[in-house]
Amino acid sequence: MSTVRAAAGGSALLAAVLVFALNLRTPITSLPPVMADVAAGLGLDQSLAGLLVGIPALCFSVVAPAASALIGRVGPYAAVTVALVGVIAGTLVRSVGSGTAGVVAAFAGTVVLGAAITVGNVVVPVIIARDFPARTASATGLYSSVMNVGSVFATSFTAPLAALLGWQGAIASWSVVAAVALVVWLVTTRRLPSRPRPAGTPADRPAPRPGDTWAGVLRRPVTWVLSVAFAGQSFSYYAVTGWLPELLRDLLDVPATTAGNAAAPFQGLAIAGSVLVPLVLAARVPMRAVAATTGLLWVALPAGLLLAPEWWLLWVSLSGIAQGGNFVVIFTVVAQRCRTVAQTRRTVAAVQAFGYAVAATAPSVIGAVHGLSGGWTAALLVMLASTLTLGVAELVATRRPRPTRG
Repeated sequence: MSTVRAAAGGSALLAAVLVFALNLRTPITSLPPVMADVAAGLGLDQSLAGLLVGIPALCFSVVAPAASALIGRVGPYAAVTVALVGVIAGTLVRSVGSGTAGVVAAFAGTVVLGAAITVGNVVVPVIIARDFPARTASATGLYSSVMNVGSVFATSFTAPLAALLGWQGAIASWSVVAAVALVVWLVTTRRLPSRPRPAGTPADRPAPRPGDTWAGVLRRPVTWVLSVAFAGQSFSYYAVTGWLPELLRDLLDVPATTAGNAAAPFQGLAIAGSVLVPLVLAARVPMRAVAATTGLLWVALPAGLLLAPEWWLLWVSLSGIAQGGNFVVIFTVVAQRCRTVAQTRRTVAAVQAFGYAVAATAPSVIGAVHGLSGGWTAALLVMLASTLTLGVAELVATRRPRPTRG
């Protein structure tokens, strides 16, 4: 009976983590569909309005070390509670007021949101590594796919909600999802049965070790290799998210609405990538083979648009699968290569701090290259370099460690 209770508790915890994950992208992706209304309502020009989307990505980098420290101090479960409270508060504050007060509230709420989501970004891989050591790939895949589902929902339903409630009501309405997640999380963690942890898991060795400190984590080569891989992944993602609709509009000579729909498979098929990678790994396909495949699928977008642009739908679809699958590969490798909870959370924070710092430059870099060159060839070459970089780094990160001589 105790085994049954433990399994039920683990399933309930995973379900609560996934409900939490729904809130890690919806506050960000709910804004672009009503960006014109937000700019008009607050009296902002397009560049200032765009900062409301860019600030969270910057927070993902800057706040990651502090998020790691918070998790170490209060524990992973309490950190999730803090993150959800921050998401609710940030979403509501961002949606109130008008004029100067509204502008201040919008930016203050966005900073709170960015910080809260950063805590979530760091804590979920820690919980997966600690509480699901035998299911890291499948749990990470579910986590990634649910985040993408949340993005699709927010992108699809915010504009219709704005037609009924106005842009402020539409944005604020997503706090309801966070409130439900908070209730689910508190109820679930309160009722979790006590269960023994499998021997050899990160939580099984809580004593401090030199390799668990920030200095120790930053001295590990795998930390930097994974940081480069995640930087390439994140730069490519933000570059494609920001510029693919306009690129396709120029390529296909179609209206902006049609180009936006043409770019949709990139986001939607990330869900497929997040699910497929754990299934392939469960079939005992080596991680390195999976990393090589997803890396090549990522490269297909810029290389394909350069060499065979008429096949654009294939390249967009393959890269969508790749961007969801690569996220799973990177953070599954993090969980596998870390020995303790402390080492896991600091490694996750280091990887995300570096990766998102690079990613924050992607829209402006691609825009500048496109503007200076007067076309898309140079910009696609930059994207090609970033996807090749992440592919090579993943191959290095998934290389089997050499056995030490006794």
